[in-house]
Amino acid sequence: MINGRYTRRQFSRTSAAFAGIGLTVPYWCLPTVEAEPAGAGMRFAVIGTGYRGTTVADSAIANGASLVAIAETDSLRGEAYKQKTGGAAVLYGDYRRILDRKDIDFVAICTPDHWHTKMSLETMQVGKDVYCEKPLTLTIDEGKLLREAVKRSGRVFQVGTQQRTEFGSMFLKAVALCHAGRLGKIQRITCAIGAAATGGPFREQEPPTYLDWDRWLGPAPKVGYMPERAHYMFRYWYDYSGGQVTDWGVHHVDIATWALGASNSGPTTIEAKGDFQDIPHGYEVASRFQIKCTYSSGAELWVVDDKSPEFDNGLMIEGTQGRIFVNRGKLTGTAVEDLQDHPLPDDAIMKLCKGKQPGDHMRNFMECIKDRGEPVSDVASHHRSVTTCHLANIAMRLGRVVRWDDASEQIVGDDEANAWQKREQRAQYKFPV
Repeated sequence: MINGRYTRRQFSRTSAAFAGIGLTVPYWCLPTVEAEPAGAGMRFAVIGTGYRGTTVADSAIANGASLVAIAETDSLRGEAYKQKTGGAAVLYGDYRRILDRKDIDFVAICTPDHWHTKMSLETMQVGKDVYCEKPLTLTIDEGKLLREAVKRSGRVFQVGTQQRTEFGSMFLKAVALCHAGRLGKIQRITCAIGAAATGGPFREQEPPTYLDWDRWLGPAPKVGYMPERAHYMFRYWYDYSGGQVTDWGVHHVDIATWALGASNSGPTTIEAKGDFQDIPHGYEVASRFQIKCTYSSGAELWVVDDKSPEFDNGLMIEGTQGRIFVNRGKLTGTAVEDLQDHPLPDDAIMKLCKGKQPGDHMRNFMECIKDRGEPVSDVASHHRSVTTCHLANIAMRLGRVVRWDDASEQIVGDDEANAWQKREQRAQYKFPV
């Protein structure tokens, strides 16, 4: 026995010894059995080994899963992570080699946004479960495709919006307070996410030999290489991302729509103003913005670039009976203080997590792989949240109010705006049928 705890093997021996002399083990002297890690016995692959890719893969390894394959268009990055994790994983330049393997249980997709849908669809087609980083999609139409593919395939699919489980459960508590009516009727939620970068013009150059630039571009239009388009900076180009509005925005918008009870619906009108620098070969996305989304209940959801101490990269949730503030470091407000005397129901947080313990987003995914349950950050609800962000970008870029029909998931009376729900992929990188 080590540190006062029995291993599973020691427990079996002890039980057998009691049985051999005709005794049962009384409950009060049963040794503690060490819980098996959630991912024990699972084999996985990661596509993309930037900061998010390595963080997600590290979490899977920490939960007991074995990393057996890496796909990366940047061979330096891929090789570095392969060596960091012991060198046993096979490194591929083409992610499709991962899909060919029969010994992989799930795939963690941690690429730029424009690759998410194609890779996710193909991974589900070959019968593997999926963990995909947020924002899940580049367009509204992609979310519809993924939602139907999850239904059709029966695969377990977790979206990487970790605020639904982690950060001390503060976001979960905030949502539970709203659902319990502790703030009264929710009237306004403000999501402060900070501004996007500006810069340019940038110069095209030959891609480095260790980067497969054409494959990095994938479904996106063919353009010349610039270091400022690749890796982390992809977030500032509309070919690959929705900018700050989808990158950071979807984290907080996801929590806001959850708090509103609107995870399966959307706003009715979207008004948005953005500052665009309009520099050739420069960053394209709105650097500053102010977005107002109105729901049928009358509630308003604001997404702003404000970084003042009052908002502090978080959500201000205001109701008829008070307000609370939550971010990744704190949860404050009178309703929070009142929890000491009037706690939430014991099962309030577990209900939000669909019967599972919060605290580890990857563990939640792995537990669902085992019991085939729905993860806390499911595709259908994420699709609705990121749709709000996509609609905000459409309204900003067109410079007019967008009206949304929730039932049909169509923009009302605006063919030009509706056309922006999807984008064409390059011929060799079309989505699978």
